[in-house]
Amino acid sequence: MSDETMLKVERLTKTYATAGGPLTVLREVSFELGAGASMAVVGPSGSGKTTLLGLCAGLDRASGGNVVLAGEALSALDEDARARVRNQHVGFVFQNFQLVPTLTALENVLVPVELRGQGGTRAEAAAGDLLARVGLADRQSHYPVQLSGGEQQRVALARAFMNEPKILFCDEPVGNLDGENATAMVELIFGLNREMGTTLVLVTHDNELARRCQRILRLKGGIVISDEMTGVGGGDDEALRLAAAAATAKARAEAKLRDPNYFLRREESE
Repeated sequence: MSDETMLKVERLTKTYATAGGPLTVLREVSFELGAGASMAVVGPSGSGKTTLLGLCAGLDRASGGNVVLAGEALSALDEDARARVRNQHVGFVFQNFQLVPTLTALENVLVPVELRGQGGTRAEAAAGDLLARVGLADRQSHYPVQLSGGEQQRVALARAFMNEPKILFCDEPVGNLDGENATAMVELIFGLNREMGTTLVLVTHDNELARRCQRILRLKGGIVISDEMTGVGGGDDEALRLAAAAATAKARAEAKLRDPNYFLRREESE
């Protein structure tokens, strides 16, 4: 794993205006992730996992704090500039696939390069190769409605890797798949992660899937309650281990300052 920092999150906060007043769903989250590293974000429903993923990928704007993605400070960019950063550096696998229904599997995979004006014969060959690697060589001309859920998710994964992204974000990548398809999808994600050296950040409720990552960031109520190394891959990297421990200690100290009864309630709830 490279020493290069691919993703730096600094005191990230997201608050929404509601009829009942401001609702903070993410509060002062901080961490760093190196190039080629893998991290799972876990926690109960409503803990801010998907919100964090969207902010890190530049799909939404934070209310406070900052995200530095591939050297770009997202808070300083407008929507067009954030879109450029996403297209150049980011792959995203959505839980609900988000394929374009009027495009074939091959055409869906080509969307990222078409947006960059880089389509053509070579791009089509590369897209076909990616579909072959995810087991869909014979389904290139099929539309999403003609594909199973597992096949649609594999098309989405191929599309995410079409631009050879520096970082891949996955939101519940196996949440809509049955056991066999889920296992195959996990192997594809981690296989491509290793092969291409892509940084991986995934949101999941699956503890076994989370343990496949080098690091697990646990959220509760929009706050980081733990940041641990799993021992997988770069688990013996002492710098990462110390950084994780320091981030956890800082998060707990900040939570305690905000609410002296926080840990008492946490222990009771667990």
